[in-house]
Amino acid sequence: MHDVIVIGGGAMGSAAALALTRAGREVLLLERFWPGHDRGGSHGATRIFRLVYDEPDYVSLAKRALGLWREVESESGVRLLTTTGAIDHGQPSVTDRTALLDSLDVPFEVLDPAAARERWPGMAFDTQVLHQPDGGRLNADAAVNTLQRLAVLGGTEVHFGRTVAGIAVTGDSVEVRTRNEVLTARHVVVTAGPWAPALLRGVVEVPPLSVTQEQPAHFAVRGDHDWPSFVHWRPGVPDSYGLFAPGEGVKVGFHGTGPVVDPDKRDFTAREDGLRALSEYVERWLPGADPDTFETVSCLYDNTANDDFVIDRVGPVTVATGFSGHGFKFVPAIGELVAGLVTGTSSVPDRFTLEAHT
Repeated sequence: MHDVIVIGGGAMGSAAALALTRAGREVLLLERFWPGHDRGGSHGATRIFRLVYDEPDYVSLAKRALGLWREVESESGVRLLTTTGAIDHGQPSVTDRTALLDSLDVPFEVLDPAAARERWPGMAFDTQVLHQPDGGRLNADAAVNTLQRLAVLGGTEVHFGRTVAGIAVTGDSVEVRTRNEVLTARHVVVTAGPWAPALLRGVVEVPPLSVTQEQPAHFAVRGDHDWPSFVHWRPGVPDSYGLFAPGEGVKVGFHGTGPVVDPDKRDFTAREDGLRALSEYVERWLPGADPDTFETVSCLYDNTANDDFVIDRVGPVTVATGFSGHGFKFVPAIGELVAGLVTGTSSVPDRFTLEAHT
């Protein structure tokens, strides 16, 4: 009988395993793919870190994550979060968020378009710009590896190439069925991204997830510019985001515009219309990048209908899913929330519960 089995060894599962190990639990982490795989939403060199949101729950969670990222860096000696500053611009007015940031003691400044262009000449602006100095970029691959390594040092067992076919609650324990055996545990944590609904069918009713194959691209840079992480809000068109990826260029993407896919049958192929739209965006808004020189990236989103996360416990099963698209910045804080649910020492904001999604 295992104490806790975590299913899914991406960023969220790795953070949950580390937090549970630190809470004194014996943890077995099962990952169906190989170390550093590109089949989910946790691979690659860069993810945006930012504190600017419209909702206090997310701002507070990001603040908590910032401190936890620094703790992981201090403990591991690995640099994971590079501070470049993060900006929001476009419509509706980004300054609508300033009252919330003030109320939560988050530092920021607002620049007019001319001042923003002078500071970041690689970018173009036509509205006020909200700059938050603690934002930046996370190294996703290094983060997952580091979280797993720290968890293993604390006693977690990590098994790669272990596909879970299903789970079943039997009294106060859970059976976890793999291809070759049936494992039992006092508690199971499911952090399997787009595979979570199938694993939990008949056990925990999770909300539908929109699983899409997204295709951001790395564009070659022109000149030597400072690049903050950015989100560009434009009415009537998909939100744009970007950040500098050392050695790869400027990563630029549209949020949630990819085709719906089966996570086991995706083709990893970029759509030509999407690439044209990205190039046109870069030509208009990023004068410091070359719109004609780029390399595509393929990743999965698994989002709920309102983009809120799902983090909740039902008996001996805890589920955490629906993060792809904007969840990576919160990883260590999500791990902490999951551990709190398993140990019964804390709860989660109401918006993340299963009831909130019904």
